[in-house]
Parts: sequence; C-alpha cells; structure tokens
Amino acid sequence: MTTIGWVRHGITDWNVAKKAQGQTDIPLNDTGRAQARALAERFRNETWDAVYASDLSRAKETAETIAKAIGIPLYSDERLREKGCGKIEGTTEEDRIRMWGEDWREFELGIETEESMIARGTELVKEVCQRHPGQRVLLVSHGALISTLLPALVANMGERQHLHNTSVTLIRKLDEQWVCDLYNCRRHLDAVNL
Repeated sequence: MTTIGWVRHGITDWNVAKKAQGQTDIPLNDTGRAQARALAERFRNETWDAVYASDLSRAKETAETIAKAIGIPLYSDERLREKGCGKIEGTTEEDRIRMWGEDWREFELGIETEESMIARGTELVKEVCQRHPGQRVLLVSHGALISTLLPALVANMGERQHLHNTSVTLIRKLDEQWVCDLYNCRRHLDAVNL
C-alpha cells in the first residue's frame, strides 16, 4: 500500500498579491522558504522514501528543501505543474473584472480544464504507485491541481477547502480505494508562527 503525501508549495509574492500564477514560474519569497524549512523539520520525524515535484521553481525549491533535510531522492515531473491559467496568469480578480467583466469565467481565455488536470495527475499517481509499492512518497505541487485531483481520487472527499501553503494531505490506497487520513494540515507552521 503506497501512501502519498500531497504538499502545496511555499508562499510567493504573487500568492500574497492574489495574482493567478498558473504555470508562470514565480519563485518562493522569504516567507515561503521559511515555510519549506519548517515543513522539512516536521518531516525529519516521519518516514518518507521519495519526493516528486512540479518543475516550477516554487514547488521544486520546496521539494529540494525537504529532500536535502531528510535525505531522500527528488524527482521532477511537469505533470505536477499548476493549472494552466492562460490569459489570466499574472492578474488579480479585480484585473479580470476590469478586462473582461464580472462574467470573465464564461470567456475562452486558454484556461486548462479540470479534465486535463485530472488526467495528467491520475496518470502520475498511478506511475508513482507502480514505482514505489508500499512506500511513502511526497508529491509537491500547487493548490488548484491538488484540490482538483483529490476529489477525483478519494471518494466522498466533500467540500474543497482552500489549501494552505506547505499544507500536507495524506492519502493511501485501501482495497483499491483511496482514503484520506489527513487534510490540509499545517501544524508545522503553527510552531514557528508563519
């Protein structure tokens, strides 16, 4: 039985400004780096066998901090990238309303579909389970991808909460079904007031 720990990357300046990042490669800010270090410290007390990360720097740096701290191999995979946000990347909600109006979501703006995210995410999860049977593997990714993929994997996932930066969500396979043992946990940040 493979256990997967989903991790959202540390915070960036665009997160703070509430800009849609999508696949624009925005780095962690100093707080995001501190969050990644706090998470790595938490993982020192847990057993993990490998970490996979989106190739975007905010996720990759978060994963590198973890891998280095606990001595596990790091793999990069673009299927863990954030939702492609097309023309809205780099914009705030206010910007979008100004440019396209209140119903901007109705326009064709080149935004990746949920079906596309679910397809690439489930393909990766299947491969990770085949490569790491019975192991514990971290997947460091992005808020929209994780929150879209979890309900597709885990039955009765229920209402989606906003995933916090560096939050941890644990899922494991039980009789061919995924179950969620921990959701959106950020206790490592409480300890350091981040």
